[in-house]
Amino acid sequence: MSNNLILTGFSGTGKSQVGRVIAQLQGWHFWDTDEEVVQASGKSIADIFEQDGKAHFRHLERQALARACAASGVVVSTGGGAIVDPDNYRVMAASGVIVCLEATPETINSRLLQPTGDGEAVDVRPLLAGPDPIRQIRELKAQRQAYYDLAECVVHTDGLTVQEVASEAIELWKEKGTGAMKDGLPGESLPAFVVEAASAAYPVFVDWGILDDVGKYLLEAGIRGPVYVITDSKVSELHGRQVMEALERSGIEVHSFTVPAGEASKTLATAGDIYTWLAERRCERGHAIIALGGGMVGDLAGFVAATFLRGVSVIQVPTSMAAMVDASIGGKTAVNLPAGKNLVGAFYQPRMVVADLNALKSLPPRELASGWAEAIKHGLILDASLFELFEERMEPLLNLEPDVTAEVVRRSMAIKGRVVEEDERETTGSRIILNYGHTIGHGLEAATGYTALLHGEAVSAGMVAAGEIGQQMGLISREAVERYTEVLKGFGLPISCPGVNPDDVMKAMEMDKKAMSKRINWVLLEDIGLTTVRSDVPDELVQQTVRDICS
Repeated sequence: MSNNLILTGFSGTGKSQVGRVIAQLQGWHFWDTDEEVVQASGKSIADIFEQDGKAHFRHLERQALARACAASGVVVSTGGGAIVDPDNYRVMAASGVIVCLEATPETINSRLLQPTGDGEAVDVRPLLAGPDPIRQIRELKAQRQAYYDLAECVVHTDGLTVQEVASEAIELWKEKGTGAMKDGLPGESLPAFVVEAASAAYPVFVDWGILDDVGKYLLEAGIRGPVYVITDSKVSELHGRQVMEALERSGIEVHSFTVPAGEASKTLATAGDIYTWLAERRCERGHAIIALGGGMVGDLAGFVAATFLRGVSVIQVPTSMAAMVDASIGGKTAVNLPAGKNLVGAFYQPRMVVADLNALKSLPPRELASGWAEAIKHGLILDASLFELFEERMEPLLNLEPDVTAEVVRRSMAIKGRVVEEDERETTGSRIILNYGHTIGHGLEAATGYTALLHGEAVSAGMVAAGEIGQQMGLISREAVERYTEVLKGFGLPISCPGVNPDDVMKAMEMDKKAMSKRINWVLLEDIGLTTVRSDVPDELVQQTVRDICS
């Protein structure tokens, strides 16, 4: 490996200034990944965030970091959030010695108040406009601290000059010699990826057989217990004891609350029962709730966590395919009312997600297929190469062969995380692309009383219908629609819903929450992996498509 010196740490710790001094003292080349991003894109970092979004910036940052770390005899200054990406960490650690620059929130705040022109502060300086910037800096820094702790060396910069920090960093680099890559986070765990939403950053662990490690993951995140497992009757029989024992082996006090399986449990009344149970056990804000189960449990437990004591940490442990690739990521929590589904809820990001792929083996074939629909959707809206995996490796995926299943589930979950980073609270409109197939799909669910179709089955038929609409409007080719229709059929998913009353579907769609000013915002495809949002779909075309899908 190269023996470079890579500087990481929160914005305002002086990485750019220190890096330049180190380069001068060592006679090295200096790389600033933020400056590289600006040069490559032709835009300021602020403009990239505003015009292209955070996910695009992170993509450019990964490219810049890879170029910098491929060189030798260099000192690299990285952005404040770069090390949070596991792939970035691997690149950095393989390139040389990682040195983290530390400072207190008070020091960081005072430095950021002084304009330095350093690009590294771009993701933090907006916080200074808030009423309590030190608190905001402290919270964001705490979210990233486990990743900063990956560095081999630390220099506390408070009260030191730039030259003093540079000299200390060089001495530490000399002591480390060629450096040594840590195996992962403290305790040796490295996530599949990290979601960096505006309100929180959290790791997502995805692998086979990791339910036994859930206690270790909690300890590494500083969660010592007690914890409160919320699950349903079916999942409790399959996985409850395994999770309880894993937590107990780690010395974590654990309590469990089981609700009846099924959507009927996702109510304010059930939430009230859980509130009472938590209060009786004196749950405190520093404790944590574990949502063990499918989407219903994730929604319910997440809602309880968001509202009890104004917020208790929640760890999502999804056990269904749909919950893994969709519901566990993004922070949408809710309960149902008699007037409709998910009418009372909150956006509340989890502390972490732990997805054990072994749980998929216990799913009934129909439920597994329903989850595949959401994963296939992610390929259709954003990743043509992921969709091609569904085409080319259908049989191994249907058999849950380990390597390809792990790859597809991780990539699908990461796509959901990427969209959430762009539009955490559905305010910019970019998160709407996750609703591909859902407009007619929700109508089909409602028209059948939410009992005849699983969610993924309705979405599958809805995606075929959306493809027909897109093809009739000249947006997507017939060949592309036929390609993904065949894939949906191959995974055992319906492509039509004969016998459903089309008038009932239309009536439900008119009440859909995505309708604005009596027009529906339709998510459509221009090609596989390329979406568009249209509000000019002719009513006659919609009506005909619904009749066709129900015939």
